[in-house]
Amino acid sequence: MVLAELGRKITSALRSLGNATVINEDVLNSLLKEVCTALIEADVNIRLVKQLRENVRSQIDFDEMAAGLNKRKMIQSALFRELVRLVDPQVKAWQPHKGSSNVIMFVGLQGSGKTTTATKLAFYYQRKGWKTCLICADTYRAGAFDQLKQNATKARIPYYGSYTETDPVVIARDGVKKFEEENFDVIIVDTSGRHKQEDSLFEEMLQVSNAIGPDQVIYVMDASIGQACEAQASAFKSKVDVSSVIITKLDGHARGGGALSAVAATHSPIIFIGTGEHIEDFEQFRVQPFVQKLLGLGDLEGLVERVNELKLDENEELMKKLRQGVFTLRNMYEQFQNILKIGSFSQVLSAIPGLGQDLLTNDQVTMNIVEKLGFEESLDRLMSEYLSFRLKRRVEGIRRLVHRRLQGDLLDRGFAPSIYSH
Repeated sequence: MVLAELGRKITSALRSLGNATVINEDVLNSLLKEVCTALIEADVNIRLVKQLRENVRSQIDFDEMAAGLNKRKMIQSALFRELVRLVDPQVKAWQPHKGSSNVIMFVGLQGSGKTTTATKLAFYYQRKGWKTCLICADTYRAGAFDQLKQNATKARIPYYGSYTETDPVVIARDGVKKFEEENFDVIIVDTSGRHKQEDSLFEEMLQVSNAIGPDQVIYVMDASIGQACEAQASAFKSKVDVSSVIITKLDGHARGGGALSAVAATHSPIIFIGTGEHIEDFEQFRVQPFVQKLLGLGDLEGLVERVNELKLDENEELMKKLRQGVFTLRNMYEQFQNILKIGSFSQVLSAIPGLGQDLLTNDQVTMNIVEKLGFEESLDRLMSEYLSFRLKRRVEGIRRLVHRRLQGDLLDRGFAPSIYSH
């Protein structure tokens, strides 16, 4: 994630604080200067940066500080609290409820990744045991239904859409009615986007919203626009009841910090962040763990949760084989694939305290990925060659058997061996 660069700079500033022999005003000023510079480079609004600086300074008074207090820890704690406040909208996010159909409507500009994110959200809840589905109410963009259909099919998620109906209101209403009758838990409706905030987009959003009565309206925004997210989110909130935000493409843009802080300034809860192009590259946004990972402090709670979701000990067939002392190459390969569902190596390392920032240079991440892919490829090739060899031997055996029987039949009929021998 490009935000890791912001984390490295802040961590470097904190390391300088830790190495200082005397903690005084000069050390504090140097720390705040480095941190504020890093935030501004990440496109955080300068007004918010100044506010963070003032809040930290107001909490640290060296003249009034008791002699026995740990000044380093006080400064670190103050900075941590203000970084949390910077990206915390202080609004509780809506949560779906079991036992009823939860209708979620996606809105946003074209190109923000709405359709892909809708699939990621459906897949996220599906992995947690919810019955999820997707509805394509985007009749504006060519190929929108094809994209959603392809994504949903790959993730094995039921979907609804139409190649003939041009009214998004009709599609959304009919799709929601269908899936509600089939008792789906989470119904996600993907709506049309535009290249800019057009009146027609807002009008269509209102019509669809009035027709389906969503329990939650999620605004999907691209992290690359940085602090401009604040104006966009405010514009959408003024037209439709946006209850939460998902920020996409945080893995590829240095302005992600600006996007996060800008959305928080609108008091719209950020519920998820997109961290890659794969369907698993999707994380629930929790403020304190996010800041902890940013500073290299890890998120062991989140890591344990992701490991538990894999349910590696619930594979009865595998457990039976293990009790019998049988563990084949194919079993090993399948378990390796399951473990990779936890996330990329960089995501796993960022959740471990002390490893997140120091070990995640681009070269090291690339090396880890190459090693992982090389191992997968070797296993795949080895399994393929082994199976091909077994199949080839079996086919050759059948061919020889047929050949011998044909040879005997021809001899019985008086034909010379040279006619059929190879």
